[in-house]
Amino acid sequence: MAKLKYVAEFEINASVKMLFPYLSTPLGLSEWFAEKVKVVNAEERIYDIVWDGTSHLAKLTALQLNKHVKFVFLPENEADKEDPSYLEFKLAHNDMTETTFLKVIDYSLIDNEADLKELWISLIHSLCELIGAKETHA
Repeated sequence: MAKLKYVAEFEINASVKMLFPYLSTPLGLSEWFAEKVKVVNAEERIYDIVWDGTSHLAKLTALQLNKHVKFVFLPENEADKEDPSYLEFKLAHNDMTETTFLKVIDYSLIDNEADLKELWISLIHSLCELIGAKETHA
């Protein structure tokens, strides 16, 4: 089954320092992104991310404080070994406009771009409600 790389950028009226823990920690992610997130192997940075009652293991492969987080999902079959799904969050702040941008890169088996767009708009809306920020889909 083919994978789709979905990329979207959201303008969020919040500081990167406020947003980053919601993108990079199990507690933060479980508040808006998934039903449950926990670290199952701290040494190897393996997380268990639960959606719709289904567990998905992911390795935290990149972490740059207040800038970038990347999770690569552990293979569930042979095809995944060659072409693993991943999720990336990138934060950028524009000092002139005092605006923070969150770039989402979702590379997954969900191959309907309209569904992914709707999903991410809903997720980012939940995140913004949680932190009391206003968002704009860029």
